[in-house]
Amino acid sequence: MLKKLIIFILILLPAWSIRAQRTGSHSVPEPALTVQKGINRTDLIAFAKQYLGTPYHRGSANPKTGFDCSGFVSYVFKKFDVSLPRSSKQYKPLGTALKPEEFKVGDIIVFYGFKDASHIGHVGIICEANGMKSRFIHASSGKAHRVTISDLASGMYHRRFYKCIDVAN
Repeated sequence: MLKKLIIFILILLPAWSIRAQRTGSHSVPEPALTVQKGINRTDLIAFAKQYLGTPYHRGSANPKTGFDCSGFVSYVFKKFDVSLPRSSKQYKPLGTALKPEEFKVGDIIVFYGFKDASHIGHVGIICEANGMKSRFIHASSGKAHRVTISDLASGMYHRRFYKCIDVAN
């Protein structure tokens, strides 16, 4: 009987904990990930590259005024009927992290913040897949201050790397 009670508690405790986290006073709804099957990844990157040079503009997902990182990613994927979060912070729980050898063109790359390595602060789209030497297109608030292509292997991005996820199946 005691053994059954312990097993019962071990099974239900994680569920109770998750429910408490989600219904607590500080809970934030987890973003939904809508995966669109059959996206042509080459077309996705060609579409994204049309915006190279577009200025960085904090809080914007408008190509006429500029993009911030998550605004750019959500804008590009929206064209391909994929609904993504509008804030980079919302990418932390999203999707399943890929191994570097699984990275593909069109996957989303997620980074910790520049000043705070405990929070997500940047996202981009892989445009040349080569594991941890991949290149990605993103709206940079840094020196480029525009939509640009960067190397994941560069020190700044490599040390801030959090994960890469596939939303294009």
